Amino acid sequence: MASDGTRGFTGERPGWGEDFHYDEARHLAAYHHAAKLVSGLGEDGCRVLDAGCGEGFGTQTLTTVASAVTGVDYSADALAFCRAHWSSPRLSFRQVDLTRPGDFAETFDLVLSFQVVEHIVDPTPFLEGLRACIAPGGQLMLTTPNRLKTFSENPYHVREYDRDELAELLGRVFSRVEISGMHGNERVKAFDRSREKAVQRILRLDPLGLRHLLPRKVFEWAFARLAVVVRRQARNDSGEQKLVPEDFFVSGTDLDEAVDLVALCRP
Repeated sequence: MASDGTRGFTGERPGWGEDFHYDEARHLAAYHHAAKLVSGLGEDGCRVLDAGCGEGFGTQTLTTVASAVTGVDYSADALAFCRAHWSSPRLSFRQVDLTRPGDFAETFDLVLSFQVVEHIVDPTPFLEGLRACIAPGGQLMLTTPNRLKTFSENPYHVREYDRDELAELLGRVFSRVEISGMHGNERVKAFDRSREKAVQRILRLDPLGLRHLLPRKVFEWAFARLAVVVRRQARNDSGEQKLVPEDFFVSGTDLDEAVDLVALCRP
């Protein structure tokens, strides 16, 4: 997806052109895995909730396999973008804060929460909101960055988790938690090595950590611009062509090496 001037550029979300092909492929890989889960849930149709759907470019892909897909987000701007760009009889979007759902009381066979929990100071009410949306026999699929593989600061993340920390958090709310990982192939690993080198080159320019003294808005502005620089340098240094979702895969092994943690939870 190309850059769209109607949205605020943060440098964090995918969907901003070729410099962010890595982010887009990594994000869509989770939706591809979710599509496999949908396909295994039976022939009577599967109702899917995407909680924290953002601009919806992953959400809308599930309309090819699910009987109904609902994307919810607290951001009115994100939902306006969704409604303007994605249309299907099986697709709908609603503005909902699942910690205070109001009259939103629908339940779903599969609930998704991709790259959201790391943004929340106290995630327990949000997770309880997700649990309330799961229909009998349904499940939650949640993804979040693996803290052990993070090498760059993100001003929008309040906490990242390793597998044990995530299991402990989810175990407070769900009776069954299975954690696997989103891994990349050698093309992804080469890009990540180059991305880490680019980050380290930039951080060496601020050995005293003065960036942390900047006003938050300035820090966020700098993060967004440097995100482009880092990805462009990584693409040039690694020599990798455009990465695609098929360059990522979910596995239950070597979780410390996974770029993202993938949890399947039941109430």
